[in-house]
Amino acid sequence: MPQCFEPWIDENTRLLIIGTMPSEASLAAGMYYAHPQNKFWPYMARILNNSTPVLTPDERRHLLLANRIGLWDSLAFCERKGSLDSDIKNARPNDFCHFSHIQHYLFNGQKAFQFFKKYNGSLLTVENHIILPSTSPANASIKNEIKFARWQSAILTCLKSI
Repeated sequence: MPQCFEPWIDENTRLLIIGTMPSEASLAAGMYYAHPQNKFWPYMARILNNSTPVLTPDERRHLLLANRIGLWDSLAFCERKGSLDSDIKNARPNDFCHFSHIQHYLFNGQKAFQFFKKYNGSLLTVENHIILPSTSPANASIKNEIKFARWQSAILTCLKSI
């Protein structure tokens, strides 16, 4: 049964990026968004670090937290063969109510949002969340530069308001 990672959230976190559940590659590596074709870390490097690669888990964690950005997943546990969100069964949610200092939620794909809304929907307002195209390599229906532009716009807009 896949289990999510610990949240990367501290007392300064104001923007929380929420995925659904780590992929098989991420679980094997013990690292958020570890699949080599996932665009999450290249996007973060371009947006927050002037394209300087962030390679180690500590560098990645520091980059996000230094920018008041956290990471976690909608689900704590689930049953799933493979890595596709569409194959998730028997999901158990994470509890986000302990993080009252979060001002903005960015969702890495529709499924992350759907599970969050189902279990933690009371935390959402019209103004405090954005659903972004998944950075997963399985989401190839949107061109990379369009996806990147949406991610960049959302992150920079949120960071300006905190």
